[in-house]
Amino acid sequence: MNVSRPAGNAPRVAGKWRPLSIKGLSDGSWLAPMAMYPTRALLLAALAIAATACGESAKLPFAAGVGTHPQLPPPNTSLIPTINIARAVGWPAAGKPVTANGLTVNAFAGGLDHPRWLYVLPNGDVLVAETNAPARPEDGKGIKGWVMKWVLNKVGAGVPSANRITLLRDADGDGMAETRTVFVEGLNSPFGMALLGNDFYVANTDALVRFRYTQGETRIAGPGTKVLDLPAGPINHHWTKNLLASPDGTRLYVTVGSNSNVAENGMEQEVGRAAIWEVDPERGSHRIYATGLRNPNGLAWEPHSGALWTVVNERDELGSDLVPDYLTSVVDGGFYGWPYSYFGQHRDERVQPHRHDLIATARVPDYALGSHTAPLGLVFSDAAVWTAPFDSGVFIGQHGSWNRNPPSGYRVVFVPFRGGKPHGEPIDVLTGFLSSDGEAYGRPAGVALDQRSALLIADDVGNTVWHVTASTAPAGAGLHRQRRRQAENLTQTMGKSSHEHDHHR
Repeated sequence: MNVSRPAGNAPRVAGKWRPLSIKGLSDGSWLAPMAMYPTRALLLAALAIAATACGESAKLPFAAGVGTHPQLPPPNTSLIPTINIARAVGWPAAGKPVTANGLTVNAFAGGLDHPRWLYVLPNGDVLVAETNAPARPEDGKGIKGWVMKWVLNKVGAGVPSANRITLLRDADGDGMAETRTVFVEGLNSPFGMALLGNDFYVANTDALVRFRYTQGETRIAGPGTKVLDLPAGPINHHWTKNLLASPDGTRLYVTVGSNSNVAENGMEQEVGRAAIWEVDPERGSHRIYATGLRNPNGLAWEPHSGALWTVVNERDELGSDLVPDYLTSVVDGGFYGWPYSYFGQHRDERVQPHRHDLIATARVPDYALGSHTAPLGLVFSDAAVWTAPFDSGVFIGQHGSWNRNPPSGYRVVFVPFRGGKPHGEPIDVLTGFLSSDGEAYGRPAGVALDQRSALLIADDVGNTVWHVTASTAPAGAGLHRQRRRQAENLTQTMGKSSHEHDHHR
């Protein structure tokens, strides 16, 4: 499949300047007349970036693109795509997010190095992946590389990856970690984590690896074993890989984002991508579970139906009102549209050929989260600990936009559920990540519930893990927490028993 492009190198099409896409920045075709004047070309690129801060703006109220039936206006393309970045500044002294009524927040741990993802071990230890993008020599050469480096630096993501997982222990239960140790190091842009029995799995950007773990230890000293390769390569556009164990402990589910915005690098670069994999960790084999998910981040089992859910970062360069990122259940064999269509069967005219056969099968996501909010994690609430309105539903970390005017995301929201499905408007849980001047104090990423069902949020600009609790808890919450942990430990034991059985076969 080839994405349609104007013939030749000239930047004029049908008597007018063609829209400048990130792909156009990459191939430099818009600067073809300036090929012999590189200094002037670079100056024009710089001026173009400066101009984008005043690019197109949203025409609809943000809420119009949220919910089970979002408004989807016609695409709004412009000469230069909007770039509206909140410069990363970090939190001022004693600064912290603003909570919804009835909630409190404090720093569980600070001074981290780009914390992106969280995982809670059965004994209550909290693991945080301190990580960033790997080297990607083919993801943005030439002018695009210069532009994207500028973007990454401004949002605080241009630093090298620490490539480690850190253990945080809150022994006295006061919501602040007293112990911090390096749990695993020498990784390769690690992200997702999962424990099955005594096997601790890490999703590096290029491979699923396994380590032996003993409960209570604060550092894994032994070498890891590669289970299977994951799509990476010199482009590796969406580099993060998430992990979730099946309830019976026999399978792992892995998210793999696309290698592009809308397959402009060619579909041959998208093999195994924009998908969720189902992995047999003992045999190192996998199958594709679901496809057409541009950049799925975060996986969770809905506690009542047992269905698999994810949040997805949708495509760019169709304007501030498109395309809404979304929360959806994921069915085995399901196709969710990318790159040919969005939010069901809304065809993306940029992608050729149209593949009407696939578009006809595209599933409509369950719930729109608004355009360009960049959801990066989700966790379902614990009804015995969280009071209404947070007793039934899902917490979602929204990393925030870089190409919407006005900006969106930069918050943690709660989507209420009823009968195993989203029901009602999202509720702000944490806000205040943006200053009045539009600078970013923090950016929410991964979320998790700790051993006491408090909400944890990784903030990769504030370099903090935040800890959120309800001011009051329902009666019997302590007993319920104990039973929930017992059930989770049983899942780990089932995984261990299954592994031991396979080892003996």
